[in-house]
Amino acid sequence: METMKTEAEPRDYALHEQIGFFLRQANQRHVSIFANLIGDKLTTTQWAALSKLKEIQPCSQNQLGRETAMDVATIKGVVDRLAKRGLLTTLRDETDARRLVLSLTEEGHKAIARNVDAALDVSEETLKPLTTAERMMLVELLRKIS
Repeated sequence: METMKTEAEPRDYALHEQIGFFLRQANQRHVSIFANLIGDKLTTTQWAALSKLKEIQPCSQNQLGRETAMDVATIKGVVDRLAKRGLLTTLRDETDARRLVLSLTEEGHKAIARNVDAALDVSEETLKPLTTAERMMLVELLRKIS
């Protein structure tokens, strides 16, 4: 007599046990804290672009995207919005017309100066429930999986 083969039972999936669930919750908390503390109606991605641009300017849009871990479409949208607000300038590269070179404007520098203390407070508030050792461990583990 032939035995019937059955498909393997699907594994159980409990959302509340998945890393993505916890990462999303932590990110939502962080974004909420950011929105409450940062002025100038800046988003987390806009702040990342401005603060990194301050460190590495002038730089290409692609380099800024790589440095801030944003894909091509995301960094383009962020740069377009920041340029429209007068916080950065975009110039065509003299040697490669396809390449945009970005620099902060005076208003961009002022926006960073106005918000840098709040940005540091965002990190502090996000990590507030953790001990110093837990904070260091969290950052180390996140670096390891990113």
